[in-house]
Amino acid sequence: MNPLNISLLAWNIIVFFLYGIDKLCARSQARRVRERTLLLCAMLAGGLGALFGMVIFNHKTSKPKFRYTVPVLALLLLVFLYYEFMK
Repeated sequence: MNPLNISLLAWNIIVFFLYGIDKLCARSQARRVRERTLLLCAMLAGGLGALFGMVIFNHKTSKPKFRYTVPVLALLLLVFLYYEFMK
């Protein structure tokens, strides 16, 4: 694995846990992570982590801007990774 792939994996793990932390804060009515921050992290190559975070933690799945945007971002990341590994 090259450094780019390692950093992408680490970033997606961070984004995954960010969605989990926000879900935990929502349940305990603590200060939340802004929706803009969650989407920005997904847009910055964290789409897979965000998608898994949404599914595993059942978080933000009813909000249309997350339901449609995050899967598209995850797909774009998968396409990028496919071309990265195929060269």
